[in-house]
Amino acid sequence: MAANSNRTNDADLLLATALEVGKIGLKYFKSKNEVRFKSGNSPVSQADMEIDDFLRTTLIRHRPDYGWLSEETEDNKERLDCDRVLIADPVDGTRGFIDGHNECCISIAIVENGRPTEAILHCPALKQTFLASKGNGLELIGDFNSPDTAADKPRVTGSKKLIETIRALPHQPFEVADFIPSLAYRLALVASGELDGAFARGGASEWDIAAADLILEESECKLTDTDKNVIEYNRLKVQVPALIATHNNRYEEIFALAKQAGFLH
Repeated sequence: MAANSNRTNDADLLLATALEVGKIGLKYFKSKNEVRFKSGNSPVSQADMEIDDFLRTTLIRHRPDYGWLSEETEDNKERLDCDRVLIADPVDGTRGFIDGHNECCISIAIVENGRPTEAILHCPALKQTFLASKGNGLELIGDFNSPDTAADKPRVTGSKKLIETIRALPHQPFEVADFIPSLAYRLALVASGELDGAFARGGASEWDIAAADLILEESECKLTDTDKNVIEYNRLKVQVPALIATHNNRYEEIFALAKQAGFLH
């Protein structure tokens, strides 16, 4: 694959690292992958840990002054004093990955002054990569289909419970897509045009959404909380509130429909 001359050095580093670490993911995908459970009955697999170790070792070797925040690394609060921070989820959608679903990805962002400036989502089983740098737009690499724009109603998705809630509405304002295990990939599908909107209940963490946030921003979409605030990153508490992602041109429309339906509070 030829290099894009407009890529930043950080983007080139994220791309090379994600493509390499994707090979580790495929090694464990639909294969032997030891699983244990951490707090909250959340699974962590052998793939999660091996990918996390590779990402941390490789990226910090190349960017020793950057802080590090990852789902599978014990948090070091020294990151709060760093000008730039790498925020990673080695396998976003671990439950789906363990169950053999393709829609899982490696998520990495670089954050500066509370907002992402570089981002990658790499989905090795789908051969899809989303790459974004602030001000440089979104680059789609791999096997992407042209988005279907024929739907009469906005096409949206969310968590399993939220999908049930939306589908139970008496006056259905949306076409509801099936559940996607990876929150980051759900959000990225809004950026690629396959979805018109995606919703998330509160309780996700920064590593789930930081890369997708910039990917949305660089494709003329936005990600906000339900008070219409953008998300700030590299905070002491890494949990984020309920979220809505849409294209800028449909944000007010979809936000209003969701509010009227009663599941944005």
